[in-house]
Parts: sequence; structure tokens; C-alpha cells
Amino acid sequence: MEPVITVENLVQSAGKKTILNRVSFEVYRGESLGIFGTGDTGKTSLMHILAGVDKFKSGSVEVLGFNIKKTEKFKRKLGLVTQAPSLFNDLKVSENLDFIAVLKGVKKDRIPGIINQFELENYLDRPVKKLDSGVYQRLSTACALLNEPEILIADEPLRSTDIYSTRIIITELKKFIAEGGTCLWSFKSPEFFDLADRIAWLDEGQVNMLTPWRAREKWTSQVQDIYNSSGENNAQ
Repeated sequence: MEPVITVENLVQSAGKKTILNRVSFEVYRGESLGIFGTGDTGKTSLMHILAGVDKFKSGSVEVLGFNIKKTEKFKRKLGLVTQAPSLFNDLKVSENLDFIAVLKGVKKDRIPGIINQFELENYLDRPVKKLDSGVYQRLSTACALLNEPEILIADEPLRSTDIYSTRIIITELKKFIAEGGTCLWSFKSPEFFDLADRIAWLDEGQVNMLTPWRAREKWTSQVQDIYNSSGENNAQ
């Protein structure tokens, strides 16, 4: 199977700090790859590099066969959900959808379907800045999928979402993957391990590729080590 993303010896730094240290992995069409890491482990840096938002120090990255250092053509086939707010806060929900459709060159007859998928009907006249975090994330994901991308890159799309919005977003991500899309999404809660085909566990600048089962086992072991260490310290 041909990979749709190939990362080789990727290095990224901020000042003297190395964020990603010779990271290599591949992502395959139709795959859900979870990028996992607790705290400031480089998840956002990796996602921004793959989406062509940030430049990187060294290594190579190919997306859909394109060397992302040489062209931005791959961006036409991407959808991106950023962790930082990226919508137009002073516009209404409907106006955001209309404007982003124009920016992406998407026909407006695509919009009603995406509104229905993410259950946004009751928010269309509401300014984005007045949305709660769950509805905001629904709208962000809807906008990312407007152009029917081949690859969706979503940086913590389930962060601070309510249960109802979480269910909607997960349902639509599963649907996107079932229809042949490829999804890379980051998270820091182990409860989401089983939603991914593989887990790219980020720690100290390195990526360890794990099955969901192995990731859960590793997490359980780490938590147990912390409790054991805490017990030993309390006994002293």
C-alpha cells in the first residue's frame, strides 16, 4: 500500500530546544492515525509541519506525493483543524461557512449538507465569538471538510468539547475515514486510543508507533509507576 504521507528524519527546533528529533513514519490512505502526547510534546509542531503551516529545520516530508518544501499543491487536498482559534470571530456561523467555501473554491450547494452533518442549524445566525467550545469545534471541523479533502489534519479537535459535540465530531471523523479519507488527529487523553488505527506516541522529540492496545498498556504502566513512586516517597 502506498503511503499518503511520508516523514523521514524530521527535525524541528525552537531556539536551542529540539522539539522533533529525527522523526520518521508513514501514514496510509484510509487510516486514522492518533498523535498522542501529554503536555508540550510537539504535537502541534508536527501537525503544522504536515499541513504546510510551519517550516522545519531538516528532513523530508511528502504529502500525497508532493515534497512540501517545493510546492503547496498538496494543500488543495487537505482539511485543517487548528488548536488555536482560526475562524472569523466577528462573522456569523453561516457567514463563516459561506466565506470559507469561497476561499476553498467550493460550490455553496455543499454547505447545507455539512450544516446537517454537524447539527449547526440552530447556530447559523450566531456570531462565532459567542459559540461555546463544543459548537466552535464542530464548526471548525465542518469548515475543514467543506472541500472534501483526501487528508484531514486535526489538532486536538476534541479538546474542551461537551459530550454531545464530541459524539458528533467522532461520528463524522469515522464517516470521513470509512469513505476513504485519511485522518491525522492529535489528543492528550488516553480515552481516545481505541478510535485510532495506530497511535504515534510523541515523547521527548521521538515518535513511537503503537497499536491502540499497546498504547493503553504503556499508559497503564506509566500511571502505575507514578503511583508506586508516590507511595515510596510518602513512606520515606
